[in-house]
Amino acid sequence: MSFPDFLEKLLGGMAVEWKALGSLGELIRGNGLQKKDFTETGIPAIHYGQIYTLYGLSTTKTKSFVSPEVAKQLRKVDKGDVVITNTSENLEDVGKALVYLGESQAVTGGHATILKPGNCLLGKYFAYFTQTDDFASQKIKYAKGTKVIDVSATDMAKTFIPIPCPDNPKKSLETQAEIVRILDIFTELTTELTTELTTELTARKKQYSYYRDRLLSFEEGYVEWKTLPEMATDFGRGKSKHRPRNDARLYGGDVPFIQTGDIRSASHVITDFNQTYSERGLKQSKLWPKGTLCITIAANIAETSILGFDACFPDSVIGFVADSNKTSSGYVEYLLQSFKTKLEEKGKEKSSAQSNINLGTFEQLKLPFPPLEEQVRIVSILDKFDALTNSLTEGLPLEIELRQKQYAYYRDLLLSFPKPEKVET
Repeated sequence: MSFPDFLEKLLGGMAVEWKALGSLGELIRGNGLQKKDFTETGIPAIHYGQIYTLYGLSTTKTKSFVSPEVAKQLRKVDKGDVVITNTSENLEDVGKALVYLGESQAVTGGHATILKPGNCLLGKYFAYFTQTDDFASQKIKYAKGTKVIDVSATDMAKTFIPIPCPDNPKKSLETQAEIVRILDIFTELTTELTTELTTELTARKKQYSYYRDRLLSFEEGYVEWKTLPEMATDFGRGKSKHRPRNDARLYGGDVPFIQTGDIRSASHVITDFNQTYSERGLKQSKLWPKGTLCITIAANIAETSILGFDACFPDSVIGFVADSNKTSSGYVEYLLQSFKTKLEEKGKEKSSAQSNINLGTFEQLKLPFPPLEEQVRIVSILDKFDALTNSLTEGLPLEIELRQKQYAYYRDLLLSFPKPEKVET
């Protein structure tokens, strides 16, 4: 049975009408409630900002509480009510709905509206509908503001909701409840799958780190402990002498200019870049050869990747050009990945505001270097591990994204009904 056929069977020929939200229940704009009002215990309280970050579609317990004295001044939320956000810095979070299913009466404050559903609307059915493209295309018509976006309770009341069999409230609520039941199952399955895939990804990354660190642990006397300058033909910080650094004349040419974000987002080898230097930019910088190991020393400490082409980079990056008679950029990169936690701790000791380390830290750092043939063997093994891990790192998040899109598709399909002209979006 196709999904449209299933939906038709579910409706059993009953009519579906699009009704204004204001006709389906009472909308009450919240008031007051600041975070400083929160207490450890007391009356359950729902702050609008928490709906974006701390709650799902429904809850039986609140994350916060207020004193009885404060609660007296706030709007009341009863079991089955829906708290809707009116304000956010982005349109997506405006109109986000939370169904309150707690036994104790709760309160909410400003920037939120309480929907008290009438006898023809199930709160959770409405909450699911607020996640659809249909609802998004309606609320955008009423959105006001640029930096802070607001859809008032008055305008929220003008949005249209599809209601099956509105002339028979009992039948309507039963149908809405069945749609909610199906969507709850979809939600649970999607959440379970996302959790399983995320756990799998974390486990594989830990497994990779474990074997990498084991391979790079050596018995005393088998290795020489050397500094990076001792193993390099060139070692130093990138250059960007010109001030101001954002002078437009430095950019827009043909010379790749690598920044810390490019290093962080690369997988072992840098193949992409977002900025280029002009001839003027190149003259005040330094061109590093393909194969150079790039090491960040600010913000994200010891993030590493290898240049896949000749390029320049700023002084927030160290360049290491390996002496091929002694080592390789690949081996040193794996070493630094293994030592990364220690380097991060060292960076935090130097600066509480922003973790960073300097060139001197790496000049003095002694690392283990076994015979060159052993380095080659280790790199070969770790390259294979790295390829497998990256395959999972790319594949599992994609799988999660596809499953979430699949869920959104079926949710929207289940809540899609023919619209009369007055609610066309």
